[in-house]
Amino acid sequence: MQISVSSTLTVYHDGQFWVGLAEHVEDGGYGAARIVFGAEPSDEEILQFVASKWAKLEFFGDEPAETRKPARNPKRRAREASKALKQPAMSTKAQQALANQRETMKRESAQARSQRRADEAEARFEQRKLKRKQKHRGH
Repeated sequence: MQISVSSTLTVYHDGQFWVGLAEHVEDGGYGAARIVFGAEPSDEEILQFVASKWAKLEFFGDEPAETRKPARNPKRRAREASKALKQPAMSTKAQQALANQRETMKRESAQARSQRRADEAEARFEQRKLKRKQKHRGH
């Protein structure tokens, strides 16, 4: 049984920050992660990031990845590499995976916020009940 793993890290400037887009394909599953570097990272910083923090990244998106066999002709591979360099930094699949991640996090935070508000309302109600009970106690 053969297991294929492929990972790429693309660093680009999104207009405000330097961002890294990590794409990971393993056993036909595709995942993407977005890393914000802030200032322009040097080659050493990128290497240190990959060496120390790559394993801790959470890749989002579990769509099956299309599997392609690499072209054997070196001229074709050179053409494909130059074509890939001309393409925008973010792939559509990575954009979709990151959008799904944002939606998931938005839903989770909305649920947590709703729960927190309900808990606070319950606590206020209990406090009012206790205060009313204290007032009506005969002294």
